[in-house]
Amino acid sequence: MEPHPAAEVTGVLVPVKAFQRAKVRLAPALDPAARVELARSMATTVVAAAGPLPVWVVCDDDEVAAWAATVGAEVCWRPGLGLNAAVRSGVDHLAAAGVGHAIVAHADLPHADDLASLAGPPGVTLVPDRRDDGTNVIVLPTTVGFTFAYGAQSFARHLAEARRTGLPVRVERRPRLGWDVDEPADLATPGWIAS
Repeated sequence: MEPHPAAEVTGVLVPVKAFQRAKVRLAPALDPAARVELARSMATTVVAAAGPLPVWVVCDDDEVAAWAATVGAEVCWRPGLGLNAAVRSGVDHLAAAGVGHAIVAHADLPHADDLASLAGPPGVTLVPDRRDDGTNVIVLPTTVGFTFAYGAQSFARHLAEARRTGLPVRVERRPRLGWDVDEPADLATPGWIAS
């Protein structure tokens, strides 16, 4: 089989915060050990949702790096950059590795599935959270020079940035990918999730 041109290769990039520091806003509902376990479990679900696509975990924590190896992901070590710069650097790393398109998926999606189905269409694809506030998944060419701007109301910023690139823009509202966990109320399993 002939190798695919870089533009056709898609990889998944998952930024993962140190499990010990993750999800502190859940403290009213979960003790520290439970928060660590939840963060690890959700990140494992997201990596598994990549299916056949190669996965890189961008992190700056030894425990996360060791976990990434156990789930078959490559480690993109980016210490001290903060989320936006770490994701930008991770996407650049994928480009240097010959990956033409990146699916950037956050690690707090407990019902994530089928990330690979987002690959393919040209341009930039955004998957907002269920409130149309945050951006849970972004699919983009690795060389487009996209400026990441995560945080409150990031979906609006990312939509504007996607339009700035001049590429086709697609918004996908997918319930399983739109359900992230930030607050204690988010821990309830929605009724539409099959058991």
